Amino acid sequence: MSNVGNVISGTRSPEPLPEHEYARLKWRMLLAAMFCYFFFYTGRQTFGFAIPGIEEDLGLSKATLGAISGILLWSYAAGQMINGNLADKWGGRRMMAGGAILSTILNWFTSFSTGPKTLGLFWGLNGYAQSLGWPSGGRVISNWWAPHERGRSFGFYTFAAGMASVLAFVTSTIVVDTLDLDWQWIFRVPVLLMLVGGVTFYLIARDSPAHAGVTQPVGYFATAADRAAESADQVAGETSFQRYKAVLRNPKIWSAGIAIGFQNTARYGLLIWVPVYFLGEDWKEGVGGISPLWISVALPVGMAVGALVNGQISDRLFGARRDRPIILFMLLGAVMALIMYLAPLGTTFGIVVLFLTGFFVYGPQSSFWALCPDIAGKRMAGTATGAVNCFAYIFAGAAEPMIGALMDRTGDTSLIFPVVAVACGCSALVALTIRR
Repeated sequence: MSNVGNVISGTRSPEPLPEHEYARLKWRMLLAAMFCYFFFYTGRQTFGFAIPGIEEDLGLSKATLGAISGILLWSYAAGQMINGNLADKWGGRRMMAGGAILSTILNWFTSFSTGPKTLGLFWGLNGYAQSLGWPSGGRVISNWWAPHERGRSFGFYTFAAGMASVLAFVTSTIVVDTLDLDWQWIFRVPVLLMLVGGVTFYLIARDSPAHAGVTQPVGYFATAADRAAESADQVAGETSFQRYKAVLRNPKIWSAGIAIGFQNTARYGLLIWVPVYFLGEDWKEGVGGISPLWISVALPVGMAVGALVNGQISDRLFGARRDRPIILFMLLGAVMALIMYLAPLGTTFGIVVLFLTGFFVYGPQSSFWALCPDIAGKRMAGTATGAVNCFAYIFAGAAEPMIGALMDRTGDTSLIFPVVAVACGCSALVALTIRR
C-alpha cells in the first residue's frame, strides 16, 4: 500500500509528509469534494422542469409554484448561516455527506406531494438539507490547501458547482423528454447520483490533515501571509457564539456578502430567465436550426469554465488578491449582458455571447469562496462561507419576485440583461471595499 493510502486509512504516524505525497493527498480531498458537489444540484435545480407536470396534475398556479421555489431559496439561505458554523464545529465530512443523503430522501418525499402544503414543506426542508453541502466542502478544502493556493482550489470546487448546473439540466431533460416520465421522477432519478456522491465523499475524505494522521510538509507555508493566517487561526474563538461574533463583526465579511449578493442576483437572473428569453412558446421546434437544449446549456458551461479560470488568475495573476478578479469579471459580465440586450445577435453569435456572459458573471464565485478563509482563517472558514452564502441567497430570493413583476408588466423578457448588468455593476462597486 502506498504512503498516501496508509494516510487515508489513518495508520501512518503523524509526521511531516514529503511535499509530493501531501500534494497527492490534498488533491484527493479536493476531487472528493468536487465529485460530491457535482451531483448536488440534481437535488435543487430541477424544480423548473417539474412545473408543467405539477400544474397539470395538482392544479397549482405559476404564482404558487414560484412561492414554493422561493421557500427553498430562503431556507437555503438560513441553513447556510447555521450549517457553516456547524461544519466548523463538527467537521465538513459528516455534514456534506449527511446533506447529500438527507436531500435525496426529501426529494423522494417531494415526489409524493399531493398539494401546495406538502410540496412547500418537503421542498423547503430540502433547501435546508442542501445547505449542508457547500460550506462543509469548503471547510474541508480550506483545511488541506494553503492560503496562497485557495484561489486555485476553490476555482476547481466552484467549477464542479457550475458543471452541476449542466448535469441537473441534462438529467431532468432526459427524464421528461427522452424517457417521457411523469414529473414525480424528476425528484427520484437524478438525485440517486447525489446519494452516490455523498457516500463516496464520506468514504474518501478526511476533515483535515490531523484527522488523516499527517502533518503538512515543511514547505506548506510558502509565504509570510500563510504563516500569519495560520497564527490567526490559533487564537480564533472555539464556541459557536464566538465564531459568529468574530465573523459578523468583520466589515470585510459584510462587504463580501453584499458584493456576492449582487453577483448571485445576476447569476440566478440568468439561470431562471434566459431559458424564457431564448425558448419562448415554440421551444420544442428549436431556434435557428439548433436545439434549445444546446442554446441553454451554453450558459452553465460558461459559468463553470469562468469559475475555474477566475480562481486560477486570482492566485497566479493577482497574487491571491481576490477583489481584483471579482471587479474585473463583474465589469466584463455587465458588458456582455448589455451586448446581449443591445446588439443584433444571430443564433451562433448569441450562444457565444451567452457563454461569455455566464463566464464572467459566475466566475468570481471562486474568488469569493477563497476570500472567506482568507478573511476569517481556516478554523472559521465554514462559518464565514455560510454567512457570505446566506447573503448571496437572501439577495437572489428577494430579487426574483421583482424581476418576475417587471416581466409581467412589460412582457419583455430581454430586460433580464440590463438587470443583470446593473447587478454586476453594483457587485463591482461593493468589491472595491474588499481587501485581503
